[in-house]
Amino acid sequence: MKNLALSLFSLITICSCGKKQEEVKTKELAVNTTTTAQLSLDKNKGIINNTNSPHVKLKSINIGDCKWTEGFWADKFKVAEEVMIPYMGEVLTGDVGHALNNFKIAAGLKEGKHKGMKWHDGDFYKWMEASMYIYAQNKEEKIIKELDEYIDIIGKAQAEDGYIHTKVQTEADMDRFGNRQHHEMYNFGHLYTSACIHNRITGKTNFLDIAIKNANFLYNKFMPEPKGHLKRFGFNQTQIMGLVELYRTTKDKRYLELAELFINLRGKLKVNPTPVSSYKFIGDMVQERTPIRKAKTAEGHAVLALYYYAGAADVVAETGEKELLKALDRLWGNVVNKKMYVTGAVGQTHHGVSSHVDMVHEGFINEYMMPNLSAYNETCANVCNSMFSYRMLGLNGESKYADIMELVLFNSALSGISVEGKDYFYANPLRVSHDGYDPGNDTEFDVRQPYIPCFCCPPNLVRTIAKVSGWAYSLSENGVAVNLYGGNTLSTNLLDGSSIKLKQETQYPWEGQVKITIEESKTEAFDILLRIPEWASGSKILVNGKAIGVEAKTGTFAVVNRKWKKGDVLTLDMPMDIKLLEGHPLIEEVRNQAAIKRGPVVYCIESPDLPKGTDILDVYLPIKSKLTATYKPSFLGGISTINGNVKLRKDDKKGMYREMSNLKWDTYKAQFVPYFAWANRGQAEMSVWVPVLME
Repeated sequence: MKNLALSLFSLITICSCGKKQEEVKTKELAVNTTTTAQLSLDKNKGIINNTNSPHVKLKSINIGDCKWTEGFWADKFKVAEEVMIPYMGEVLTGDVGHALNNFKIAAGLKEGKHKGMKWHDGDFYKWMEASMYIYAQNKEEKIIKELDEYIDIIGKAQAEDGYIHTKVQTEADMDRFGNRQHHEMYNFGHLYTSACIHNRITGKTNFLDIAIKNANFLYNKFMPEPKGHLKRFGFNQTQIMGLVELYRTTKDKRYLELAELFINLRGKLKVNPTPVSSYKFIGDMVQERTPIRKAKTAEGHAVLALYYYAGAADVVAETGEKELLKALDRLWGNVVNKKMYVTGAVGQTHHGVSSHVDMVHEGFINEYMMPNLSAYNETCANVCNSMFSYRMLGLNGESKYADIMELVLFNSALSGISVEGKDYFYANPLRVSHDGYDPGNDTEFDVRQPYIPCFCCPPNLVRTIAKVSGWAYSLSENGVAVNLYGGNTLSTNLLDGSSIKLKQETQYPWEGQVKITIEESKTEAFDILLRIPEWASGSKILVNGKAIGVEAKTGTFAVVNRKWKKGDVLTLDMPMDIKLLEGHPLIEEVRNQAAIKRGPVVYCIESPDLPKGTDILDVYLPIKSKLTATYKPSFLGGISTINGNVKLRKDDKKGMYREMSNLKWDTYKAQFVPYFAWANRGQAEMSVWVPVLME
């Protein structure tokens, strides 16, 4: 590796009043100028490339090894390919989203001012990443040609020392690392991830060189340990995940060391009281009150927390640190069992307090405190919940993590985008009523928006839809694990190097039967691990139409080991019963209410399916109501609805408190739709939880 020793003087620090102070540094720092030409790049191509990670039980398949062929996810991928990504590209490269313009301005290629949030660079990187997942499937060269043009502009915008952040670079009154909320680390992290994916899919290094140059800058800025306010830096820490992927791609251990540093710095410094106006910068809000290894509960901003946990999981995959893994197990359990909605959504409140009474924003609050009407559940937070669970699946090899991935994907993630693929939600409440309630800000609304000024969620969700085929399977020690069900083909190599080809046929999640045909495999016995969802009690496993004595225990991977041959058909039959769910008794907001779930899909009642003028709060579900499912291929993109009688309360309900007397009811045969599909028929009221009548 080639190093140039440069003396760095006049490094800028920021005083409490925000003015610049110059601190002369006499220490000479080695500014590494390593490029990809001097590195041995990893040839593996996983979405998170843990194939060579020594502490992972289930390894990722290569990008493109699994392709959707029919059914739910094939349909969603097609919409992503034909609508979501092209439309989003028009927004981000045009004058509405302005993201590409920001890079052009920073590069001196265009006059103008930066537009969009401080973290808008990261939105563009996420969209680029999503585009590459589409290219990995369809090999349309136009995609790569356009991305290369954008990469060239990004390279010209990058400073000589590797720094790149268009908001800071184009605003005279902004300084590098002058404020956590500039989101420099967030943008850097998405740059690293996107560049690694670009390299794995295309084999090119033009984008990766930009990422390496920036990571080298970051290493020299923060290692071996920063001083002053830099000790607390990293507001939204996607850089940890990005640095680990850069390490996996380049084999340069400095990036893993830097990722560990950012984990270890969190919670190291005492949190001092500050004015309320500064609450976004301190304490639980940014996971700095308690070091992660001592943390017992998930606190603060949900996106910040889950990106942080996901990055820590990536580090554990490389280091095997038991204490950190134990903490992640504990935090995952706290999120899933005490702070997660029935839809897999997380981040209960827009503004509130942590369990340590620190003010928080878009974050976790106390255990079992789960409001429905004001539930925040930022789309990014929900997507991050699945990202964290995917990494924990790899580390521990347990199916419960894939259960949460699936729950999020079919419910609280997809609710963030319209069926058409052009309009978005930022927040995802579980109930919407127009009866005097107005959320009153630009990220909470009940009509999907074609553009959200805070544009972090749309590209995050779209890149997830584009890459989810890479989550469908994992490689086990002696075989393959089936994590997600959907019509697809898999063509990959097992960890011993032998090739395997599978074909999965199913109409899941609307039907419960999954058929997996062996099209090619080695002659020696190997495992196929079938995830038996927690809800799928009574499932059956057959090979070539016959029972094989393998128990389909819910909440586990059923291991089918045999000498497979071409043409063998492995069948999993899961009952798709309609179930009424109730909440934990401590969740006061859903006492005596029920949510409807069929398979992995959570349902809701929506005002277009009720008599005109009906208030969603007047809908009650008789406990004995007979509910039936009907698949409607031309309705809302093709969904199964659930139908059954509900009771509509018709009596006068004036006053904050009133006597329960002379209650009047109408019976109505209503239709319930999947939660992810609500708000696709104009402005509507909606509720996941419905009061139960015990008659």
